[in-house]
Amino acid sequence: MDLAELVGLADRVAREAGALLRDRPVHLKVTSKTTPTDAVTEMDAASERLIIDRILAARPGDRIVGEESGKHDGRDDDAVTWLVDPIDGTVNYLYDLPQFSVSIAAQISGESVAGVVYDVMRDEMYAATRSGGATRNGEQLHCTQQTDLGLSLVATGFAYAAEARRAQADVLATVLPAVRDIRRLGSAALDLCAVAAGRVDGYYEAGMHPWDWAAGALIATEAGAQVGGLNGRPPGAWTTLAANPVLFGELERLLLEAGVSSEMS
Repeated sequence: MDLAELVGLADRVAREAGALLRDRPVHLKVTSKTTPTDAVTEMDAASERLIIDRILAARPGDRIVGEESGKHDGRDDDAVTWLVDPIDGTVNYLYDLPQFSVSIAAQISGESVAGVVYDVMRDEMYAATRSGGATRNGEQLHCTQQTDLGLSLVATGFAYAAEARRAQADVLATVLPAVRDIRRLGSAALDLCAVAAGRVDGYYEAGMHPWDWAAGALIATEAGAQVGGLNGRPPGAWTTLAANPVLFGELERLLLEAGVSSEMS
């Protein structure tokens, strides 16, 4: 499998989707999904449709899993599976805040092998291939080597369900006094890329779907970070962590002390 071909396709498609998103309608149509606060806009659907069409035009046998439209089965037994988040940070997009991204990952046998996260408004393209390193606009990325938890800038995110938010607020009350500060930027994919680029030292969040983290986790890993769940679990529905390996262990310890379960969704 030519990973350079896969990441190149993802790059081109993400840039085209980004151009579409920059042309934001003045009156944006919006509905909700899992809760009234979990927004989805007409542009989420438009971006995803563009991405799916472009990928299938180039690779008609591949499978695609989109956040908004679900699974699109391929016709090849050894097909690549693409995980697509057409707007990661939809609430930011809804409020015209310039912190949202397009995230596209290519997986083989459930493992991310190529991926991009496009920071649309900054025109920053994060990209990685398995064992090929991570870049931002072509420049190599490396996570920070900060090992002192108390001097660490940590990003996080919150669920949409009120009950889950209450639990996360309780955790935050323990985490915040133990670190330099907390950042809540509103795009999980960009948070993982911020770890990769050294813009934050670490990141944790619960309740994510594969399209939220598949590309960003590969980028962070290829920049030297450790990415995973608590107690050896994989990233995803359970709490996901990203940081250099020493800080990863310190954050994991802190979260467990704060009462986070490895099965917290």
